[in-house]
Amino acid sequence: QVQLVESGGGLVQPGGSLNLSCAASRSTFRIDDMGWYRQAPGKERELVATITTDGRRNFADDVKGRFAIARDNANNTVYLQMNALKSEDTALYYCATEVCSAYGCSLFWGQGTLITVSS
Repeated sequence: QVQLVESGGGLVQPGGSLNLSCAASRSTFRIDDMGWYRQAPGKERELVATITTDGRRNFADDVKGRFAIARDNANNTVYLQMNALKSEDTALYYCATEVCSAYGCSLFWGQGTLITVSS
């Protein structure tokens, strides 16, 4: 079992910036890809960005150039730097991490942190 603790959500004005972090508890299993997803009111959960253990990144089209993702493998922590925020970025942001063992991989989720972009 892996627990994810997110921090950094809140209210920000359009054009502003926020930084999210997510720390995964220690695990005897291998922590693989880490990333962020979001769910806006009335919409399905969608990918925001992911990062592999060797630093390969993937971004949703609408955040490319505005968001950055990084990770600290030694501390099982993933970060999301969000710049030039828009009202449509308002959502509940979830951290996710893939944890793998000899039996396969499972996806674990954080509890979610709310980002509200509003003037």
